[in-house]
Amino acid sequence: MKKLALDDETLLSIQQPARYIGGEVNSVTKVLTPETIRFCMCFPDVYDIGMSHLGIQILYDMFNKYEDVYCERVYSPWSDLDKVMREKHIPLFALESQDPVKEFDFLGITLQYEMCYTNILQVLELSGIPLHAEDRTWDDPVVIGGGPCSYNPEPIAVFFDMFYIGEGEVSYRKLLDVYKESRKNGDSRQEFLRKAAGIPGIYVPSLYEVTYEEDGTIRSFLPTATGVPEKVEKQLVMEMTESVYPEKPLVPFIKATQDRVVLEIMRGCIRGCRFCQAGMIYRPVREKNVEHLKELAYKMLKSTGHEEISLSSLSSSDYRSLEELVTFLIDTFHGKGVNVSLPSLRIDAFSLDVMSKVQDVKKSSLTFAPEAGSQRLRNVINKGLTEEDILNGSALAFQGGWNRVKLYFMLGLPTETVEDMEGIALLSEKIAEKYYEIPKDKRNGKVQVVASTSFFVPKPFTPFQWAQMSTKEEFLGKARIVNHKMHEMLNHKSLKYNWHEADVTVLEGVLARGDRKVAAVIEEAYRQGALYDAWSESFHNEIWMNAFETCGVDIDFYTTRARSLDEIFPWDFIDTGVTKEFLKREWINATKETVTPNCRMRCSGCGVRRFGGGVCYEDQN
Repeated sequence: MKKLALDDETLLSIQQPARYIGGEVNSVTKVLTPETIRFCMCFPDVYDIGMSHLGIQILYDMFNKYEDVYCERVYSPWSDLDKVMREKHIPLFALESQDPVKEFDFLGITLQYEMCYTNILQVLELSGIPLHAEDRTWDDPVVIGGGPCSYNPEPIAVFFDMFYIGEGEVSYRKLLDVYKESRKNGDSRQEFLRKAAGIPGIYVPSLYEVTYEEDGTIRSFLPTATGVPEKVEKQLVMEMTESVYPEKPLVPFIKATQDRVVLEIMRGCIRGCRFCQAGMIYRPVREKNVEHLKELAYKMLKSTGHEEISLSSLSSSDYRSLEELVTFLIDTFHGKGVNVSLPSLRIDAFSLDVMSKVQDVKKSSLTFAPEAGSQRLRNVINKGLTEEDILNGSALAFQGGWNRVKLYFMLGLPTETVEDMEGIALLSEKIAEKYYEIPKDKRNGKVQVVASTSFFVPKPFTPFQWAQMSTKEEFLGKARIVNHKMHEMLNHKSLKYNWHEADVTVLEGVLARGDRKVAAVIEEAYRQGALYDAWSESFHNEIWMNAFETCGVDIDFYTTRARSLDEIFPWDFIDTGVTKEFLKREWINATKETVTPNCRMRCSGCGVRRFGGGVCYEDQN
């Protein structure tokens, strides 16, 4: 039996000790040899959240299939263990071997959400790894970041040796081979980084120099060494069916956020919502073969013992073999105590028919994401959803026995007016009215319509990357307008309204579009005690406000400032395939309230055709 890094006394003194002991079902153990490359995958949040992350499951499976690589995992210690580790000088350790993270060759950190940035510094500090990449030697792991936030890595660039831009299945083997060769040749760390920068998709921040204009915008962003590319191109898996996918996913000891088998059916989205980063950076849409998915579903359920299987994609309704797959899953597994869950569905007759088969209708609510309260604003954001779609879908649902509807909206979208805000209440009211059109004897109790609003954050590589953000006060003012209108509605007792925290949104806005100057603020906030900022109970806005003041960094420069179409952005050195010209065109279309058809209706020339596959080539075979 392996020796645990924490003694019994420590384990008994903390919440959920099972977060730290490893040994879960389907976890991998290997015998180390002098040739073994040790790779530690990190999700900078608590175990319960990190264990639900599909990307880590895929990479964990891929790395451990390599004979010369041993991949292990580490998550952010919860605040109770964090305190103990600092007091007792216990170094952060990987779950599988319980060895210190500092002993690994690589530390790969998944960048899923900007509000986890202080947790990255926690992981580095508890591991005994210098926070700044420039202070590291071969005694430290190579720290590499990947995931959606790596599409603007600049606010955290000083903390990373490198970033992997794109999907990890493509270039990691090449990187590991270059690492082996460098260590064998006795290269310096800097020589290795220079070689790594030549691998497609690898960005090494220390090999690029940024210069600024007097107004604080970027003048130039250029490589400082020969052989280092000016543009880093995202890496993409074009053949999804044959790509690596875990047939034996890890099963946590304790309840994770998503305790189920996750079946990824496709990547990318045809819809082109102008606020959605994922819909742009994961283009083009690439589907998995339905027969392969049927086989995979069987293997994954058998190897995990999970009682639920969930389909994963940005828009499941757009998967062309959805009906065949769902029918197979229901016929094969539903009678055996396995629940089938279908997120990201558009509400239509087929979806409702499926849901009525797989859900207990009395217990579950239906979810719509209109995003905006008026049709005008839905056209601005290119939502591709009409009021008629929403009301017809609600009517069908109510006739099918549902009586709870959840609605998700955003406040602070570009061009938004008071009329658009009040439209959230009016649409909620119209949905409630649809319920009361059903004869009383056929209704299922009272109706409840829950409208939730988040506040809009402009993200890199979207048409809205040029948009101005609202201030905290403006966001809260918008929420008050919606709340007031809700109370005016005839059916207000059936309506409920929730809104997001505005101060967190403003900070997310700075971190999303920030440059290298923001790193000092993140470090200062961490030094002052900021940690687990994604958790509302742990978030302390005053710490961050003090950090901005101490570092002399202006929040409004990153949030409310208007940007010109020719401004150089901190992330412009990344080539996602989607051209800046296309994004500009879509930004202008938004201001004109012009709807762009989805990718299956018509190609809009976004640029990703050059990848040579996916939705761009579907009908040409």
